[in-house]
Amino acid sequence: MAPAKTTLSNWDPVLLLSQIFSMQALHYLTLSIITPPLLAAFAEPTSLSYEGGAASVGMIMDWRQMAGRPTVIGMPIGERWWAWSGGRRIGYGWKEDQWDGRMDPMRGWIIAFCWIVACSADIYYLYKLVRRPRLILDFALTLVFNHLVLTTYYSAAMPTSLFFWLVLGGGAVLTIIIAEQLCVKREMSDGLSVVPVRAEDLQVEEMEMGGLLPRID
Repeated sequence: MAPAKTTLSNWDPVLLLSQIFSMQALHYLTLSIITPPLLAAFAEPTSLSYEGGAASVGMIMDWRQMAGRPTVIGMPIGERWWAWSGGRRIGYGWKEDQWDGRMDPMRGWIIAFCWIVACSADIYYLYKLVRRPRLILDFALTLVFNHLVLTTYYSAAMPTSLFFWLVLGGGAVLTIIIAEQLCVKREMSDGLSVVPVRAEDLQVEEMEMGGLLPRID
């Protein structure tokens, strides 16, 4: 009886999960490095400190921050100082260190820019960790899907901002196109590598060719 043929599979679940976790961790590590200093430098400081500061986890994990939507609805905001004249209230203002409730539009643009920069860094991570062009699409979309799950859980609300979806989609497209091209280019260069021919191989080839020639008596 002929022995049964065994099929070998390249699917390694441990390697696959470790690559997914590594990509997700590196993506958030990149965001955590570049987002706080940019927010501290360019965002409006009063509203930023009221919502946790530039180093708050919500600046990365809460989709409403990128969308420019308030995250403190239902909480008391600031303290009004009223101006009186002749027993009549003629106006009001806010303490200098209190937030008046207005959202800072610059904050959303800064977070969106940081997300695109992190997606650009993902190109290098995919190039080094995943390597195979056919897996780039799967890993890039898995990263976006995991972030959608995490940000929905963190904010307790599904993302409903068109700007948020455009930024995530644009970052994913950028990552997929460039990372695939780089991986394909590497595979082509590896496949076209020239192996030097040894003198021994030439001698063996000449002997084999000589044996095929007809013998003339």
